[in-house]
Amino acid sequence: MEVSGMYMNRYVFGLLLIFQAACTTSHEDLFPIRENGKWGYINKAGEKVVDVQFDEARSFSEGLAGIKVNNKYGYIDTTGKYAVEPQFDYAADFSEGLARVRIGKKDGYINKTGKYVVGCQLDYGNGFSEGLARVKAGRKFGYIDRTGKFVIEPQYDVASVEYSEGFAVVQVGDKYGYIDKTGKYLVDPQFDSAGDFTEGMAWVRVGRKFGYIDSTGKYAVEPKFDIAADFSEGLAKVHNGSKYGFIDKTGKYVIEPIFSCVDDFSEGLAISCISGPELVDKTGARSPDRGEYFRKYGYIDQTGAYVIEPRQFYEAYPFIKGLAKVSEKDLLKEKARKKMAYINRSGKIVWREE
Repeated sequence: MEVSGMYMNRYVFGLLLIFQAACTTSHEDLFPIRENGKWGYINKAGEKVVDVQFDEARSFSEGLAGIKVNNKYGYIDTTGKYAVEPQFDYAADFSEGLARVRIGKKDGYINKTGKYVVGCQLDYGNGFSEGLARVKAGRKFGYIDRTGKFVIEPQYDVASVEYSEGFAVVQVGDKYGYIDKTGKYLVDPQFDSAGDFTEGMAWVRVGRKFGYIDSTGKYAVEPKFDIAADFSEGLAKVHNGSKYGFIDKTGKYVIEPIFSCVDDFSEGLAISCISGPELVDKTGARSPDRGEYFRKYGYIDQTGAYVIEPRQFYEAYPFIKGLAKVSEKDLLKEKARKKMAYINRSGKIVWREE
């Protein structure tokens, strides 16, 4: 009996783990879709989970998604039930348990029950990150804590939307530097432009060239690129004056600059495109003087090889939770409306707007 009991306990425990994994998997793996002007949600398989009924719908964040009904915003859970009834003039995504909402011309913050944590008294706010939120008072930016108290008084013309790795970019005069969560300078203002820290590095611009600094403010990659972006999954996209490629944290090219356009890596894949001066007329023939710009989007892996070959999507977005949103448009039809679709990692369309 003890052996049977032991195996029974393992069996029950195993079922609990499977159930927990299923709940975790489905928790936010829902994707907004549009049908006949209304919005609902599908799962990763392309199956409709929440019927189309909303005027607007956004992606889930921390278990809730912002929706709009009759010009008011609220939040639903993953079953489609209201967690917070539509009542706001605007409602942003939840971050760190709080969401920015707007009534009239003032912003405040609510928790997941809809209760105000900070009343609608701010000129403008952003989401919380690392315990602080950027807010605007008059024409200046500062940062508040979760009680609405200013930790860093409004004093900056430009400041990071959110803290990242303990740093925020601020502009002082015509130079950019980095502050900590008390407002103390970690890197003195000295750059002509600067980006947020990601994966231990931040891009900066000096004159017309971009490089990267580490958390001490020292150059990890000297300024030499015409365009540079944040590091994501160990690589950063850069532009050499004619094409985009990807570098590692030493500044060495991992993927040579051969692409007309690329985006950051997400879930191991990055959007890339092939484009040119070709134009497509109503017959499908290339025309030098009429039509639309011709561009094909695909997805590459971290070796630069195409995992999803370039296709003529009108728009393409990064992979999130295993799917990527794309849009299609028939260039041969006048006034054709772009239509949403989702593809999986093999490039197969799992859902398409009719």
